[in-house]
Amino acid sequence: MSASSPRSKIFETPENLLAAAMLSLMTLLPVLEMASRHLRFIPSIPGSPVYVQHLTLCIGMFGGALAARFSRLLAVSASTLLPKGWRRPAAILAAAMLAAVSAALAYASWQFLVSEREASSMLAPGIPKWYALLVMPVGFGWIALRAVWHADPKWYGKLVAAAGLLAPVVLYLTDPSTPGLFPLGVALLFLATLAGLPVFAVFGGFALFLFWHTQTPVASAPVEMYRLVASPLLPSIPLFTFAGYLMVEGGATRRLLRMFEALFGWAPGGLAIVTVVICAIFTWGGSGLTILSLGGLLVPVLIRAHYPERFSIGLLTASGSLGLLFPPSLPVILYGVYAQTPIDSLFLGGILPGLLMVTLVGIFGVRQGIHSGAERARVSAKEAGQALWEAKWELLLPAIMLVGLFGGFGTLTEAAALTAFAALVVEAGLYRQLSIRRDYVRVCVECAAVVGGILLIIGSALAFTNYLVDAEIPSRLVDWVRLHIHSRILFLLALNAALLVVGSLMDIFAAILVIVPLLKPLIGVYGIDPVQMGIIFLANLELGYLMPPVGINLCLSAYRFEKPMVMVYRALLPFIAVLLSGVLIITYVPWITTVLPRAFGK
Repeated sequence: MSASSPRSKIFETPENLLAAAMLSLMTLLPVLEMASRHLRFIPSIPGSPVYVQHLTLCIGMFGGALAARFSRLLAVSASTLLPKGWRRPAAILAAAMLAAVSAALAYASWQFLVSEREASSMLAPGIPKWYALLVMPVGFGWIALRAVWHADPKWYGKLVAAAGLLAPVVLYLTDPSTPGLFPLGVALLFLATLAGLPVFAVFGGFALFLFWHTQTPVASAPVEMYRLVASPLLPSIPLFTFAGYLMVEGGATRRLLRMFEALFGWAPGGLAIVTVVICAIFTWGGSGLTILSLGGLLVPVLIRAHYPERFSIGLLTASGSLGLLFPPSLPVILYGVYAQTPIDSLFLGGILPGLLMVTLVGIFGVRQGIHSGAERARVSAKEAGQALWEAKWELLLPAIMLVGLFGGFGTLTEAAALTAFAALVVEAGLYRQLSIRRDYVRVCVECAAVVGGILLIIGSALAFTNYLVDAEIPSRLVDWVRLHIHSRILFLLALNAALLVVGSLMDIFAAILVIVPLLKPLIGVYGIDPVQMGIIFLANLELGYLMPPVGINLCLSAYRFEKPMVMVYRALLPFIAVLLSGVLIITYVPWITTVLPRAFGK
């Protein structure tokens, strides 16, 4: 986080405390609900699941505002390829369009709120729904103002960006059928995307503009965003992410690294295996947390052990998404919700494919370790025993999560809340390396900023997808594929290629919401098991993180290690080849995915 001036802290301190309060309530309410079913002396809280779902909406909006405060709204930008003299105007253009889209979404959200207020919709007895909806116009408006404030260091740059705040007036006064307006709007959004417009604003902007152009009420966009709240599984995304942040901030990575080094560091390439395994463990919500938090710890250790720098960066970058198929992967949860595929079946189906990908990268790491004469740790049963004992409580956390998830003790959200609560007890109460007074609010703010950015992308992508469905684009695509592709093998090959392109250009959460509606009708046409389709989809996007031109892992790695993108490309080429072989095995050997779900009757 950047340092703040005393004046800015007047606004930031309440914002930080609000984020901490929201995450704390989200964690506590499901745990109490679970406990009330098994312990009679603990009363149930009426409407608790509804409150938790709407707290997710609040985290999405205020977390998005926090991400805007730290300039961490995820964007796919080509501005780094521009000459230096063009980069500042590109940044101002992106900020102006972010302000325009956010202001327009605030206006559309206000219209949605007014309609719900007039309908007298209730959230719970005595609580009107519009109380909860108020967070949407406030949140989008706050993001719009921050976009202007961060547009440029100079006042005239901010003034140019402030023109975007007039977008609601333009929507209200302009005739959508005005000649030339549609291509102009599309061109502006496309240019702003290349200039660095955040992903959520890209999807939200196109959704709003297309709804408006077809004279559909612009409130349709926030209605679709709000529809996500109806999913009882969505709160698991911020809760599992919160658990991961608590573990990382509490020093779990250091203790687990020591344990895995003691267990595997003696083997040829043992440190490479350790890197792969520990990255897979911490890839809960995507690659960002793994690369940014573990990069500074693991890459120097690899280099000191005589692994080449390029290989070390490539290994950490490639390993940053290896855990996406394992519980409690957030992309798996979102895919299951949106594709209406049982999440427990997807988790079971992803175990063997996930292990395959980890094994392939691990073998390549062993080969490099032998080739470069990397150092090995001395075999020590005493060190292994001490490391296992030190990490015993963190080793218990996955068991708590799996028992809660598959043991029938609670819902997915309750299992996620129990995991986050247990992580807090372990890191702050048992290890005492996470201070409630010093660290807790900061960790909540970091987590809320990441989760807010993700939820904004999910919501805006859902709004854009709804327009595609209304325009019957999925049905037209199905008709075209049926007409031109008759072979199942050829279809899967084309699917691999298309998903790799999507993964190289789009965040995985947005890709799920935009692409799954297009794929879902094709599952039956080619006789593909729904669980296998889900794992194929996610495995391809996992590899897409590494693909040029702007795979997310590439951008994060170049930022974290301060290396040119070209150097990271070159470091990743052998890992891309290794992982591509794994993706092809997953695609064309179905039993790897289906054997465990069938064995457990899923």
